[in-house]
Amino acid sequence: MTDPVRDLTTLDQATARLLTVAGTLDDAALAEPSLLPGWTRGHVLSHLARNADALLNVLAGRPMYASAEARDADIEAGAAQPADALAEAVRASGAKLATALSEVTDWDAVVELRNGVTDRLGRIPFRRLVEVELHQVDLGAGRTLEDLSPEFTDAENAFLADRFTGHPDVPPLLLRPEGSPVLTSGRAASPGEEPLTVSGPPADLLGWLAGRRAPDGLKTDGGALPALPPL
Repeated sequence: MTDPVRDLTTLDQATARLLTVAGTLDDAALAEPSLLPGWTRGHVLSHLARNADALLNVLAGRPMYASAEARDADIEAGAAQPADALAEAVRASGAKLATALSEVTDWDAVVELRNGVTDRLGRIPFRRLVEVELHQVDLGAGRTLEDLSPEFTDAENAFLADRFTGHPDVPPLLLRPEGSPVLTSGRAASPGEEPLTVSGPPADLLGWLAGRRAPDGLKTDGGALPALPPL
């Protein structure tokens, strides 16, 4: 379960790690491909800066992004910035968001994100933490899914399992990450249908659920792993 006060502290620590890495990347390094298809490292950092701005919009009751096209254009423009300017954009936008989140008094308030998705305000710190942690891995600058804390990995696996719960294109799943709580996901089972059991290291499960890694380290109880829809 997410805890906004705890998540804010963890977010500060994760942001500090991200900024340290961002400060080591020069213009040439930012122009290199990230681990996300079609995005350079510059795109990843630009997205992180704009995501912080977008969450500030959410806190203020404004649309998260003006449009999908405007979101993409802003990321493209930021990716072309010099390394020092882009690192500063990530720092400044993240600092503004951290300040705004520290001033929240009603974590139970409901806010609207992209595409009509709603959530409790208390889950916004964790949502931002996910962006910072996974995208630092996406930079391909040394940090891997295995370097993420067990607490974060378990929480994100639970978050993603919940996100796919009830999805008509995902079969009933019983997820058994090694040494971590058992999770359920996917659509409801039909009468007589057994869920597909998926087991393996928590980092491999996270990589599969988040679309970051082929599920080579995961095993099932006989059936084939389904192709998951995009997040």
